[in-house]
Amino acid sequence: MCGGGAHGSIPDVTELQILDLTQQYRGGRRAVDSFTLTLRPGVLGLLGANGAGKSSLMRILATVTRPSSGRVLWDGVDIARRPGPLRRTVGYLPQDFGVHPQLTAREFLAYLAAAKGLRRRPARARIEELLDLVNLADAGGQRLGAMSGGMRQRVGIAQALLNDPALLIVDEPTVGLDPEERLRFGSLLSGLGAERIVVLSTHIVPDVAAGADRIAVMGGGRLLRHGSAEELLREAEGSVWELTVPADRLPPLRSRFLLGGTTRTPRGVRARVLSRHPPAAGAQPVPPRLEDAYLLLTAAAGRSAPGPAAEVTTW
Repeated sequence: MCGGGAHGSIPDVTELQILDLTQQYRGGRRAVDSFTLTLRPGVLGLLGANGAGKSSLMRILATVTRPSSGRVLWDGVDIARRPGPLRRTVGYLPQDFGVHPQLTAREFLAYLAAAKGLRRRPARARIEELLDLVNLADAGGQRLGAMSGGMRQRVGIAQALLNDPALLIVDEPTVGLDPEERLRFGSLLSGLGAERIVVLSTHIVPDVAAGADRIAVMGGGRLLRHGSAEELLREAEGSVWELTVPADRLPPLRSRFLLGGTTRTPRGVRARVLSRHPPAAGAQPVPPRLEDAYLLLTAAAGRSAPGPAAEVTTW
């Protein structure tokens, strides 16, 4: 799967400003809570557990829903008051992307191109370009119902790119994909981020570690931290330890500390413990991983309880 692909209509300067954005539902629950962030071309990995508010934020950015308060500015234009300029140049792959199983990939993309108002002849050329981009040039005549999940997700990316968007939003795109498909998908998004804003929403840490220029950690609807992977790792230095304990000592250890993972060995269970201080005699400091930094952030914000790394998927 290649990683380039725009045909040159993207503006030279694009900026998306999210200003004190809040989405509140009945009963007072805030799915998005005073979220502020400015995005420019590149890949932003929006990382958070299921229920952190990522999908609610993505729907607002894609102009599918309106916020309760706050503003989103696209090159200075408020998208709630004037959604047209962004809608003409946004590509969106929602988490629940649906397809018509009886249509072929080529027919489905032609249908969506017509719905987007693309002229027929340029649309046909664009579809062939995109099928090649997502490595489906030989499968364009295959019915969507017969495709694997990974292939359908690549069709989803193709439909999001039909209008050559300056803003590409993809929500949990790799859920259910095998490791090889995930790597291909990450490579594609990384290449696309060279000339547009790409927002990748996920709870899978390796997806953002592999291809994101910047990472925004979200929890409870709030922005907990924004920075590069290197910056997040520096904040976690000195807070990750490993020690090996008998299996019967694992539950007490789990009840006292946040664990970043466990591995069974012939000598017992090797536990990765996240703590600002040595958790026990014999614990050895180890370099942090991005998963560790993420868990420390969410725990410090009071968004996750001590226990195993159940809110983040790692490999």
